[in-house]
Amino acid sequence: MRYTNGNYEAFARPRKPEGADRVSAYIVGGGLAGMSAAAFLVRDGQVDGDRIHILEELPVSGGSLDGKVASRDGFVVRGGREMEAHFECLWDMFRSVPSLETENASVLDEFYWLDHDDPNSSNCRMIHNRGERVADDGDFTLTKKAQKELVELFMTTEDELEGKQIDDVFGEEFFESNFWLYWCSMFAFEKWHSAIEMRRYVMRFIHHIKGLPDFTALKFTRYNQYESLVKPLVSYLKSHGVRFEHDTTVRNVLVDFEGGTKTARKLLLTQEGADKEIDLTEEDLVFVTNGSITESTTEGDHHTPAPVTHEPGGSWTLWENLAAQSPEFGNPGVFYKNLPDRSWFVSATVTWKNEEIAPYLEGLTKRKLHTGRIVSGGIITIKDSNWLMSFATHRQPHFKEQPADENLTWVYGLLSDVPGNYIKKPIEQCTGEEIAQELLYHLGVPLTDIDRMAKESCIVIPTYMPFITSYFMVRKSGDRPLVVPNGSKNLAFIGNFAETERDTVFTTEYSVRTAMEAVYQLLDIERGVPEVFASAYDVRMLAQAVYYLSDRKKIDEMDMPFVERKLAEKFVKKIDNTYISDVLKDARLI
Repeated sequence: MRYTNGNYEAFARPRKPEGADRVSAYIVGGGLAGMSAAAFLVRDGQVDGDRIHILEELPVSGGSLDGKVASRDGFVVRGGREMEAHFECLWDMFRSVPSLETENASVLDEFYWLDHDDPNSSNCRMIHNRGERVADDGDFTLTKKAQKELVELFMTTEDELEGKQIDDVFGEEFFESNFWLYWCSMFAFEKWHSAIEMRRYVMRFIHHIKGLPDFTALKFTRYNQYESLVKPLVSYLKSHGVRFEHDTTVRNVLVDFEGGTKTARKLLLTQEGADKEIDLTEEDLVFVTNGSITESTTEGDHHTPAPVTHEPGGSWTLWENLAAQSPEFGNPGVFYKNLPDRSWFVSATVTWKNEEIAPYLEGLTKRKLHTGRIVSGGIITIKDSNWLMSFATHRQPHFKEQPADENLTWVYGLLSDVPGNYIKKPIEQCTGEEIAQELLYHLGVPLTDIDRMAKESCIVIPTYMPFITSYFMVRKSGDRPLVVPNGSKNLAFIGNFAETERDTVFTTEYSVRTAMEAVYQLLDIERGVPEVFASAYDVRMLAQAVYYLSDRKKIDEMDMPFVERKLAEKFVKKIDNTYISDVLKDARLI
């Protein structure tokens, strides 16, 4: 894989690859990774769209980028996607996808203009005591020991972290800090998750340490992710003749291993209930989305909990069948089997049917609900919630067909097996109405009004997602297959369970990056893939991170023993009027 940076290749158009006219492509999975692979095949590979097949087991495309109107007069979003300026591959693709909202504009143009006019920020990141903002909200509150552990994680290699959990490298002081609460609730990390992935996140987003407490680091779509991202991408692909084949489950890809090479020879699939086989040649490219965090999702309603299940679906079964053919195809069981009972499994969408909730949400966000602009700016986390509940109200309307007087709030609980503070049972056992009661309790609604408001003022639809945090499970090298396995002639893995360098899973960028890498390698496209933004190698970003991780203290204000302080003072004097001095001054460390 060849990576590039700068703009020399960023806008270059590659020439048509040799053999592009003979290629047929079979893409397993119609989520963002699968559709991105199709987009790169069309745009950069110049493959005819009618030779590209997207095979999706669901009746709709989009994968985890969802958003729908439910039949019970409510809406459903299982999650939200936080984006940033340095999702290099995502923006590379969406610069070529026409907007469905704005004439003569791409999705990137539309997104950029929105972010320029309405930049993201949060006026309240943490609450407790039934609706009070936490007094030190905005500070990381990392002790010297916790800061040291964070630096040590940054400096440790991934090889040294294999098999380790986050709580193997951090002590209790770290987990008691606001930094951890911001981190775990924003990214859905649990203490038992992979220390490798924690390190990747720290390195990947070191440039956003400053914006972590107030969410100035983030960017959001105007509407839900399905309407803002998926629909224009589907429209773009269909305009090029790409074939979407829904209700299609690929059960296995039979691979031939000869002379150290790997060649996909046959697809075994079930299409609209009928078993089929597709014979493949070396010029038939296969892209497999292996695994899924939203596979087997169940849905409840206002009066019924979402049914609990841990049965794997088609994507996990396919990966198991592939892994049985070669250890180079990964180890899926590491990710989807035996997830701890305390893991995050449940999210819920609250449709507020009247304005009773407005004073409580507007009191925290300091913003009106119906301006079409940013409201919460991301999640607000309830520090003393037994479920470790967080909630977010994005730009309203969140759906185009949402009535003007309705509001949507997304809710999730990071801890699934503990009783709530008001509802004395775990979130996974709760109806939508009970989840609303718990939220209203923490928002400070008078106890006499909670039950009535939960019954009359909203409709809540819970979803249960048995594999939603599978990305983060403890892993070692080889547990995720390489995007293009060694010696592969025509088979690639895409999505967040494929392995690529330095980037972080649970992001839209990872899905698009793996798709781009897969297409570029299999077609030998004469253009490099943008490297992961290298903020971890930028001394300016590192210095800025030190300043904010110490809660905006200069070097001479930091908590240090006498000897360390004297050494620091001597160092500052020695570097006076040097490049290093300029860097530290710009970071406000001196």
